[in-house]
Amino acid sequence: MNWEEKLQQIIDYVEEHLQRKEEPIDPTHIAQIAECSFDFFQKMFSYMNGIGFAEYIRLRKLTLAGYDTKSTNMKIIEISFRYGYDSPTSFTKAFQQFHGCSPSQARKQDVPLQIFPKMQIITKHHYAWKLAQKPEIRCIGKSISMKNERKLMESEIPKFWNDCQRSDVYQHLVRLDNSVETGMFGMCSNFDYKKGSVTYTIMVISTQSVPDGYEEILLPAETWAIFDCVGSVPKAIQEGWRYLEQEWLIQYPFKHANCPSLEWYSDKNPFDETYQSQIWIPILEEEK
Repeated sequence: MNWEEKLQQIIDYVEEHLQRKEEPIDPTHIAQIAECSFDFFQKMFSYMNGIGFAEYIRLRKLTLAGYDTKSTNMKIIEISFRYGYDSPTSFTKAFQQFHGCSPSQARKQDVPLQIFPKMQIITKHHYAWKLAQKPEIRCIGKSISMKNERKLMESEIPKFWNDCQRSDVYQHLVRLDNSVETGMFGMCSNFDYKKGSVTYTIMVISTQSVPDGYEEILLPAETWAIFDCVGSVPKAIQEGWRYLEQEWLIQYPFKHANCPSLEWYSDKNPFDETYQSQIWIPILEEEK
């Protein structure tokens, strides 16, 4: 087993103990996996990843504490002890420094929280997220049907966007957009697992009449978990989905609402490295 495989096993061990077993990290067990002393492992970890092992664990704990604070009715003192803090005061101070708000403030829907993702060895990304309640959303859009295969969708969806931009579809949708925060949405829906197909729609929020060849889409009032993706498209949005599927969608404490997830694209330059897009996941909040 090479070093990267050992490191991945150790990272998985950390996540298992933080999220499932809720037990302290055992340095002896880590040393056995790494096949070296724990002190030497920590030096190598810091050298390879630009962050100390203890700091990595601390940031992961605060990320998971943000999930618990936002999505459950656990008491703050319970969350603080769950992640190894001796007192709610020390936990609140650490939470404030990482998330930029206190745990009690974090329970407000419009307060964004920070994420330090589970390490992926080669690439690491930071994501901010928040919960937002939205009323029913009426959209007008253009759809295409495609095979429900990851690699195929990652090529077909950008192609559909390019086709719409080369024709008058994109500009037509821009003219139809009369929302407060202008921008395009992308949505996957109508999953047919027998046929292996899915519908992808490019759409805008609009109160205007539906033109011929377009369709009306009504999204119900929902609470959305909204994740910011920064960087040029489609790379930033695809990396955002990979992170969510590998960590958040599997382990997050929310239940998915009966509504398609969305991608949102701002009306700025999509090739800019500071370009902002978002992933919207409809969730069912736990009753407080």
